Amino acid sequence: MDFARAVNDWFREHGRDLPWRREEFSPWGILVSEFMLQQTPVARVVPRLAEWLDRWPTPSDLAAATAGDAVRAWGRLGYPRRALNLHATAVVITEKHHGAVPSSIEELLALPGVGDYTARAVAVFAHRQRHPVVDINVRRVLARAVNGVADAGAPTRRDFAAMDAVLPSDDGEALIANAAIMELGAIVCTARAPRCGDCPITNACEWRRAGYPTFDGRRAAVQKKFAGSDRQVRGLILAELRASDVPVTRTEVDLVWPDVIQRERALAGLISDRLVVGDSTVGYSLPS
Repeated sequence: MDFARAVNDWFREHGRDLPWRREEFSPWGILVSEFMLQQTPVARVVPRLAEWLDRWPTPSDLAAATAGDAVRAWGRLGYPRRALNLHATAVVITEKHHGAVPSSIEELLALPGVGDYTARAVAVFAHRQRHPVVDINVRRVLARAVNGVADAGAPTRRDFAAMDAVLPSDDGEALIANAAIMELGAIVCTARAPRCGDCPITNACEWRRAGYPTFDGRRAAVQKKFAGSDRQVRGLILAELRASDVPVTRTEVDLVWPDVIQRERALAGLISDRLVVGDSTVGYSLPS
């Protein structure tokens, strides 16, 4: 079986119609979507992405706004540091790349908040280049179908070579294969409940042939529970600031969470990360 051809044929029929997969979607829109999709479900990203691109359809539009505007518009997507990085990236694109999203991996990696995955995703999906794009879903599909193990374990640089080995030589088909394998892992070859009966490569899957052995290697780090975490407290403080047009007083901040030590730690972290400015004397607000 031709791995990529089978998955591509399946994707053409069953792939979700997502905004960033449409032909007319801009490179800037794809870059924004990749920032938003980092550790955030698709269903939460789609409406917020539309709002952002209506408000800031180009990098220069976002660059002209304040960092605080970006954090406020980020809302409840989580990990608001991404909003600061996206704003900083818009400034760099505007000032150094004449307002156009760069196409080379090296230039993309130099943008604030852009790592290996995002750089390659933008180069492939926005600029139609041939590169392996690897996320957790891709790694799981390759681990099972090619290597015959239930889980990919901790990520390594070898993941790019493994993905590159299954990509077609044709740039267009390679682009589709990147999206298709990712989609297969997201909706069929899922971590907890794989739907092998719906998989286009089930008859060639090494994990299935081996009898679905359990994974006994070192797994990737598991994200900590949100409820009661510092992340939750940080989010509550930011929500208070987003809802106000004037600096929030220390008394108002103190009301968002009862644990004094945790609240202080969360607030100090937000200030250190430049997501919050001010102090107990003048009040706290989003950055300008």
